[in-house]
Amino acid sequence: MADRIRWGILSTGSIASTFVDDLRLLPDAVVTAVGSRTSAAAERFAAAHDIPRAHGSWQALVDDPEVDAIYVATPHTAHFDATMLSLAAGKATLTEKPFTLDVASSETLVQTARERGVFLMEAMWMRCIPAVRRMVDLVAGGAIGEPTAVHADFGMAGPWDGTHRLMSRALGGGALYDVGIYPVTFAHLFLGMPSSVQAWARMTPGGVDANTGILLGYDSGALAALTCGLVGDSARRATITGTTGRIEVPRDFFHPQAFTLWRGDSPSEVELPFEGAGYHFEAAEVHRCLREGLTESPLIPLAGTLDILTVLDAVRVKVGLDYSD
Repeated sequence: MADRIRWGILSTGSIASTFVDDLRLLPDAVVTAVGSRTSAAAERFAAAHDIPRAHGSWQALVDDPEVDAIYVATPHTAHFDATMLSLAAGKATLTEKPFTLDVASSETLVQTARERGVFLMEAMWMRCIPAVRRMVDLVAGGAIGEPTAVHADFGMAGPWDGTHRLMSRALGGGALYDVGIYPVTFAHLFLGMPSSVQAWARMTPGGVDANTGILLGYDSGALAALTCGLVGDSARRATITGTTGRIEVPRDFFHPQAFTLWRGDSPSEVELPFEGAGYHFEAAEVHRCLREGLTESPLIPLAGTLDILTVLDAVRVKVGLDYSD
């Protein structure tokens, strides 16, 4: 690879802006192009972020020879088409979570990437945050004994009107896939795949979940109690309990800069501060993999992404969340 990895940004929403801002924290990253469905949108984004080239179509972006990697930041319902375009062009692809709104279409993306030998990774930035990586290492090393329970919640305060993306069934709205994926992924990090999935949700008149509870059971006897919602600003905290201790994660557990490790009555504060919003860590993982010639990330493996989407699929069916036409 060249000294700097050249990024193309596919879509021009707020998350794309945050990602571009954080890329500036990586000395070996540069944003060379942005693509949107209209030239005007691409040009506005390029001007706002000092990006050299603006493309008025996704195809033109993925065909740009000055781009090494594509960041797909569209609404959920467009992830599949945008990612397939990028993979067909042979571009390393980082696609926002969730890959898609059902595991079957995500399996198609994974199969396509593997057949073509093209790098693909879900942009589950939480898994790359230093404090989260430290927690995973501590639990794997037996710091809290055998994990017995995970509790996590992610709720945001509304209200949003019916035209907002989060309330739109046509755009893959609802709590589950937008914010619920974080508690489910957090539980997966420490407990793996569940053997039982139970769920309940309050649905909106427009047919998306507004307040959802998930209970996961595991063959080990462990459990995960998870909540997500769009009806109130929750604590957004998480706890991992083990037979000999626990880890408590403060507000915004999905990108923490600190956590508390408890062994008996003795707390130990672990602090791992960072600059920016934290999106640059997932970009750094893409860089590492590309420089090592990998087509999948061992930190965010495609198999793990499919596991989590399998759980979300089960919850979606149980609560009656249906994105089909």
